[in-house]
Amino acid sequence: MHVTAYRRGRTVRTIAASMLAVAALSLTAACGGDGGSGTAGSAGKAETSASAKAASSGGQDAGTERGTDTKDGRSTEQGTDLGANKGTGGAGGEEDTTGVKDAETRDQNPTGGSRTDPIGDCDITKTPLSLQEVKSPVNHLLLKATNGAGAACKLVGYPSLKFGADAQAATPAYEDSKPQSVVVLAPGESAYAGLTTSAADGSGAEGGKADSLDVFIDGNENPTNVELPGGSVFVDSDAQVTYWQADVQDALSW
Repeated sequence: MHVTAYRRGRTVRTIAASMLAVAALSLTAACGGDGGSGTAGSAGKAETSASAKAASSGGQDAGTERGTDTKDGRSTEQGTDLGANKGTGGAGGEEDTTGVKDAETRDQNPTGGSRTDPIGDCDITKTPLSLQEVKSPVNHLLLKATNGAGAACKLVGYPSLKFGADAQAATPAYEDSKPQSVVVLAPGESAYAGLTTSAADGSGAEGGKADSLDVFIDGNENPTNVELPGGSVFVDSDAQVTYWQADVQDALSW
């Protein structure tokens, strides 16, 4: 009986010890699983962090590279090109402006001198004057002035005419015939003025024959006597003269 009880107690202790061992093994396995998961999680987090850092670093490098391209490459190149083009365009603009100024100078001064060179009035002693009849219009004469000097000169306004020794006033001018600019004559060039001597329909008053003609031109105190075609001409109150013109047709269109 004592033996049976001893064996039964031993068996109970053995079973209890086995259960403790199994429980201990289960606990150890459980703890090991938790630790492995923590390690794996840490490793995963580390790898994720490393990947993020690498991606961030790559993005920064790419950004830096693009920034370098933009600043040192395209932007600088564009700036240089724009600057060069602007500079060249500026130089071209100056050349074009100079060309325009030269053209204006040639237009105003036929001798080709500088625009700032003064052009004086034509000297009546060096500007031969002549008078001729024309077929059309009727009762018209054409006064011609030629620059006989060695330099350009200008004819300002219109010629002042006095028909006959008894003339009390100069012949009035056609104000509408005033040109847009003063006539400038290079050496040898001529200008013209048209003279209406009398009304075509005979309606003029105070008509009579004049056997002489004195012509004054601007800038000169003394007149010059111009020979009349045929020695005399009929003049009445409708007599008028045009401004100096560079073209014959313009002088005879009034």
